Amino acid sequence: MNRHRSRLPLQHPLVEVFFAAIQSVTTSMSDSSKGRYRTTTEYFLRYLGGHHPGVRALDQLRREPHILGWLTWLSSQQPPLVKSTRSLHVLALRRLVEELAWLHELPALVRLFHPDDVPQPDARFPRPLTPEQDRLIQQELLRRNDVASNTLLLIRHTGIRIGECVDLSFDCLRPLAPGQWALHVPLGKLNTERLVPLDDSVCQLVHRLRFFRSLSAVPPDGLLLARRRNRNTLLRDLRTELTQVRTALGIARTIVPHMFRHTFATEMLRCGVSFPALMKLLGHSSPEMTLLYAEFTQTDLQREFLAARSQPRHLLPPPKAPTGLQADLTSTLQAVQVTQHVLEMFRRTLPDTSDSLPVLDRLANRLTKIAAELRKLGAP
Repeated sequence: MNRHRSRLPLQHPLVEVFFAAIQSVTTSMSDSSKGRYRTTTEYFLRYLGGHHPGVRALDQLRREPHILGWLTWLSSQQPPLVKSTRSLHVLALRRLVEELAWLHELPALVRLFHPDDVPQPDARFPRPLTPEQDRLIQQELLRRNDVASNTLLLIRHTGIRIGECVDLSFDCLRPLAPGQWALHVPLGKLNTERLVPLDDSVCQLVHRLRFFRSLSAVPPDGLLLARRRNRNTLLRDLRTELTQVRTALGIARTIVPHMFRHTFATEMLRCGVSFPALMKLLGHSSPEMTLLYAEFTQTDLQREFLAARSQPRHLLPPPKAPTGLQADLTSTLQAVQVTQHVLEMFRRTLPDTSDSLPVLDRLANRLTKIAAELRKLGAP
């Protein structure tokens, strides 16, 4: 099937029935969503008309061969439909069939689809820039020092989406405390707004963009970035600028502005920003979403492990050495705790290949058990 070829008017006995269901389902939806439901209906009814012309009523529909046949047909189109598009078509038809089952009192229609009919998306992995690509691109953007390059640098150093960036207000800089500033990000993809902390260098980017805005021939409209024609033109100009930068640097990999967001997330995580704080910075509503952005390599894992090993495993902060020991339970327990800590510190001075490590580990285990028993003696 050539999806770009103009089509003849859709003719099928079930056209009016399905379009009535579309009207019922999409009452409060956007025009694009309504169009998707109409396209899905067209795909399905054209398939029925071509492969099962005898189906002329809803009660004739069966899972095998009608639904399963359509699913197979949908997967075999040329050029192929991407998996996400096929998923949208399957979900749309399933929703329409559920609506038809209710409108026409045909409960059997609900059983035409199974949950596993919807193609599952491929696993998504973070796609940050490599450190070398990141360095080269930032250097080139700084060298160009125009509106688009400064805007791309702002995206890179705040992790905001390109759509959020083009919607920033002229007064997006907000003071938090003396010498502390944040970028006010307007309602974005998830209908949330947030404040992203800024350092002095990123504040300078915003001031530079304000300066460029004051020079623009486009009348002031309250936005930080001038829209030469419309919002889509501005988005296209930013993407074109990044493509030109990539080409000038000889980078073969396709690079888009959203990769700056992945790079920012990975950088923040490696700098020690906690996972909940990273979620807030990115404006995410779930940890699963943030995990798709931050890349954590084996090198990062090794660094985190070594950092954890550099800290005592027991009793942080270190226990104070008891003074004026008494012949009582409290002093005895304090002495054991100090012994645990000193033993652990001694163990860490030995190489990993030392034959003494197993012995010390057994002693540490015994001390832990002794401390536990002492605590039991003191329990009421």
